[in-house]
Amino acid sequence: MHTAPLDARSVAPLLVTPVAGDAALDTLLSWINADPNRTQRLLLEHGALLFRGFSIPDPDSFERVSRAIAPDLKNDYLGTSPRDAVTPYVFTASELPGHYPIPQHCEMTFVKTPPEHLFFCCLTPNGGAGGETPLADFRKVYADLDPAVRDRWAERGVRIVRNYGGPEGHGKRDPTQLKRWDEMFGTTDRALVEQKAAANGFTPRWRDDGRLQLTSVQAAVRAHPVTGQPVWFNHANVFHPSAPAGEYGYIAARMGAWPWRFWQLAAWTLARYHRWTRDPEDAAMHVTFGDGAAIPASDLDAIRAAIWKNMVFTQWQAGDVMAIDNRSVAHGRMPYAGPRLVAVSWA
Repeated sequence: MHTAPLDARSVAPLLVTPVAGDAALDTLLSWINADPNRTQRLLLEHGALLFRGFSIPDPDSFERVSRAIAPDLKNDYLGTSPRDAVTPYVFTASELPGHYPIPQHCEMTFVKTPPEHLFFCCLTPNGGAGGETPLADFRKVYADLDPAVRDRWAERGVRIVRNYGGPEGHGKRDPTQLKRWDEMFGTTDRALVEQKAAANGFTPRWRDDGRLQLTSVQAAVRAHPVTGQPVWFNHANVFHPSAPAGEYGYIAARMGAWPWRFWQLAAWTLARYHRWTRDPEDAAMHVTFGDGAAIPASDLDAIRAAIWKNMVFTQWQAGDVMAIDNRSVAHGRMPYAGPRLVAVSWA
């Protein structure tokens, strides 16, 4: 195999391509299986590996690659993005509309045991501008933050609030609601929901209108469990009310004024609407400091700047597989138009 950094400015991801035109799936699997420790070492060092140029045409082939690296795949998803199952352990990355950007985040930082590894596979590239799954090394984000900001967050932690509609249908007309609580937990049994919530450190509160509020308090910074390096590890930049307008500002600067300027305005208007018409604690997603105090928008501006400084972009090619050390490297999604199918699995 040939290996080389994809972007000279970042160690993540390491590009892995076949030599002598041998693009067979079995060739890649043999390379991974020949020395599993090598793959783990590369993931620890680089944070992500991009396998490109191999024949990986379908979800089953993708699952074989994922299992070669992390045999114990999981399928219990307690995140917020709507996903459809493709196989029992492979899902669509997100069913959110293409114009909806997904800010950088490590997967499920708010659960008790977040995934160690995350895998993406491009089955159908969108073929136009946008649609990338950018990466950001959150070890570097931590290092680039003003010490006063990161130390304050490390001391105070973050409190995550999520509100979900239920099977009765409440919340379906809310454009900020991503899924229902019965869809996330896979059951309508409230006792089982409470059991799963407690196991993941969530405090559940049932609302009179059939909704469920989940609250959890977590550290904002975690040490990587293998290397000990400090990692910025939280969803604050995703859940904070400043996220829509803040993200679209950077997107418009990167992609041009139209049509992203329109969506930036729409996002700003939507964010303002929810600030004016509802308690932030009732929004679909919200975040405060661990003690419940509001987080200043200036902190999020600084965090967002550090994240975008460290983002690495590459257009998807059919058959690409990205393996990510979820404990150090974040991912997101840029807006796009047209057909696009990216699958995900995790362990």
